[in-house]
Amino acid sequence: MAMAGNSRVVGDTGGRRPPRSVDGTARALDERFGSTGFLRKSMRKAFPDHWSFLLGEIAMYSFVIILLTGVFLTLFFKPSMHEVIYNGSYTKLKGVEMSEAYASTLKISFDVRGGLFVRQLHHWATLIFMAAILIHLLRNFFTGAFRKPRELNWLIGLVMLVLVMFNGLFGYSLPDDLLSGTGLRVLEGITLSIPLVGTYAVMFLFGGEFPGSDVIPRLYVIHVLLIPALLAALIPLHAIVLTWRQTHTQFPGKGSSNRTVRGYPFFPVFIAKTTAFFLWVLGAAALLAAFVQINPVWLYGPYDPGAISSGSQPDWYMGWLEGGLRIMPPWEIGLWGHTISLSVAIPGLVVLGVLIGGLAAYPFLERWVTGDHEIHHLLDRPRDVPARTGLGIAGVVFYGVLWLAGGNDVIADKFHISLYWTTWIFRVLVFLGPVLGYIIAYRICVGLQRRDLGIAEHGLETGIIRMSPDGRFSEVERPMPDKEIAAITDPRPAAAVPLDVPPDVEGVQSPRARSGVKRVRAALNRRFRADLVAVPERHGNGNGNGDSDQHAITGSSSDQG
Repeated sequence: MAMAGNSRVVGDTGGRRPPRSVDGTARALDERFGSTGFLRKSMRKAFPDHWSFLLGEIAMYSFVIILLTGVFLTLFFKPSMHEVIYNGSYTKLKGVEMSEAYASTLKISFDVRGGLFVRQLHHWATLIFMAAILIHLLRNFFTGAFRKPRELNWLIGLVMLVLVMFNGLFGYSLPDDLLSGTGLRVLEGITLSIPLVGTYAVMFLFGGEFPGSDVIPRLYVIHVLLIPALLAALIPLHAIVLTWRQTHTQFPGKGSSNRTVRGYPFFPVFIAKTTAFFLWVLGAAALLAAFVQINPVWLYGPYDPGAISSGSQPDWYMGWLEGGLRIMPPWEIGLWGHTISLSVAIPGLVVLGVLIGGLAAYPFLERWVTGDHEIHHLLDRPRDVPARTGLGIAGVVFYGVLWLAGGNDVIADKFHISLYWTTWIFRVLVFLGPVLGYIIAYRICVGLQRRDLGIAEHGLETGIIRMSPDGRFSEVERPMPDKEIAAITDPRPAAAVPLDVPPDVEGVQSPRARSGVKRVRAALNRRFRADLVAVPERHGNGNGNGDSDQHAITGSSSDQG
């Protein structure tokens, strides 16, 4: 492309060499780090153009907002439980005894210019961060993005999910208001329920009997230093380093395969889009912070161990824990002279272990069940693998029932239902709901597969009805263009291979049939393969017009983009 009014090509130096200092610095860096080749390859790396790939970017940009606002808040917050008499701008609490942590939070909210806005921006960005991580994780699960060679990236993502969840809990516990103090009381109870070491862990964290005098300073160090440092190391590793070195995943479609990536170059297209997207995330969080009130600590008052408030709810991402505690029966067992409170240990420890441990183990369990050891850069559409999609929906329903159970008192009050009835309803749903979720999701996936098969064989319904000379009516069907039908008809790697147990030969049982583990594996393999998508053959020539995309580029997987 030539500059206006000048025949010199953009980027042409006119035969002049760059300054010696710049040229020497660039050569020194390239000799030590190979930066020139890396940058050249990076600038032309292809990024698929699909909205779901932006979910991870929402999380990354929210983390940037959290860091920036967190630095501002640390300049004014005092992480101390020393008692003071409040004499600030909020007249309704004047003369009330409170901790320095709570008093400094009120000062940020009412006396620091822009303090309340930054506080709310920090809180909203955390909620967006957590939601983006969770939805990004679900997208990776349902599309099979966790498969080889991305198992490590999947595990790193789960570690970040747990870190963000607990850092959010510690963060809204810092103001030392009545609501956050109630959450700390729950944290203390769960810590106490840990067998053998629970009592020692509580003494270490709280510095004595609850509420102690050291918990706020210690949570502050964890919240602003330890966990952010871990996230600052894991996020680039998860989002940049591993992803950059691996071929980018993409959905099936025309021009997409397991060996090529169809998308736009990193520079300048992706750079421009991701910069604009950062501004969108910042703008959305800023609008929420400016117009939607969140965590008004001045309405709750300072924490008092003897005071409670009805209808108190944690942030949404901790609702599953609250729900588990509310619907769990009051069970206890005694072992060797010690009492273990199952009503706290199971919701607080076992449920979290089942959710996170199950997600961490799933890529390896699915590989064991399917016998699939191939490298996958092409994603699955959720409908194409009904068994995995059904399991994912079962997990979502399990989480959702626990989350709703965390507001059983609010539900009972608003709908005028007995609190005991709501508790028992959720106790039944926590077991029945995931089963129904699996069955319904599975049947929906099979129905969508059959619809795709009909479109591939007959075309798309137009709604136009014609009558033939003999009086019969038929609908006009339009063949789908190649670009649109490719996601259905293009070949793709199989999600599973047959692992059936060989039949008996002349009455002699196969060694594989003698192992109970192998028989279980074969049964699970048959269940997984039962309704896997069968790629149909194309019927008709399609449209073919407008299928080419002049803005798209294709990069070889061996070229990393």
